[in-house]
Parts: sequence; structure tokens; C-alpha cells
Amino acid sequence: MAEKDLKALFLHQLKDTYYAENAIVKALPKMAQAAQTEELRGAFAVHLEETKNQIKRLDQVFQKLGEQPQGVECKAIMGIIAEGDEVSEEFGGSAALDAGLIAAAQAVEHYEITRYGTMIAWANQLGMTDVQDLLKETLAEEESTDELLSELAEDAINPKAA
Repeated sequence: MAEKDLKALFLHQLKDTYYAENAIVKALPKMAQAAQTEELRGAFAVHLEETKNQIKRLDQVFQKLGEQPQGVECKAIMGIIAEGDEVSEEFGGSAALDAGLIAAAQAVEHYEITRYGTMIAWANQLGMTDVQDLLKETLAEEESTDELLSELAEDAINPKAA
């Protein structure tokens, strides 16, 4: 039986996050297609490209750990994505759709922010400075995307939905 220490937990969370990022790459085009405003479609398109680069960074983390990149099913992200799909179906064509899509996207971002923040803390504890730097780069992008989505919601989308 493999040792159940912080490094093993880090690796498990890394696999969970890898799975999540790959699921997000599949979900973002559907969200962009459902979006009614050009600004939100553009934000989703930009974040899709960022997410693809984030997966490449996770590949580098696996490599630095001497592990093969692989995911373990992330039930949390699948649930969040399913909720986004539900909003798309229930509010499709309404003025509130984009507000709902932003809420779903921010739920994803907040999940990712917690995951990356935790992995950074664990990498620090384990002395994995090079891994930590890769994760910090992605965390900054996730936080930036969350801020952009908040601005879009507050400045244009939510008032239109109201």
C-alpha cells in the first residue's frame, strides 16, 4: 500500500485538478455557444485558451514529480458543470441566461482557486519550489478570470437581466 502522506495527497489533488481542467476544456465551448453577449462569448474563448495552457503546466508538474499525467474523476467539477448545463436549459433565450452562465463559470473558478491555493501551500510545505511557481501562474489566471466575470456581471449582464 502506498504511503498516505502529504506528497501522496498532493498527487491525488493534482490528478483531480487535471481531470477538472480537461472537463472544463470540454464545457467552455458549450458555454460560449450558449452566451448571448459578445463580451461573455469572448471571455469564455479567452479562458478556453488559458485552460489549455494550464493543462500544459499541469503536465509539467507531473513531469517534475516523475509521474505520468492522468486524472482521477472530479465529482465536484462534474456537478458544477451539470448545474451550468441546467441553467442553460432552464434559462435559454432569457435575459437572465448570461447572468446564470457567469454564476456557473464563477463557481468553477472558485473551485479552481481553492484547489490551486491548496496545492501551492502543500508544494511549499514539501519544498517543491519549481512546482509551486507553475501553480502560482495558473492561480493568478484563475483569479483574473473571476475578476473579469464579476466586472462583466456587475457592469452589464446583471443590470440587463434585472
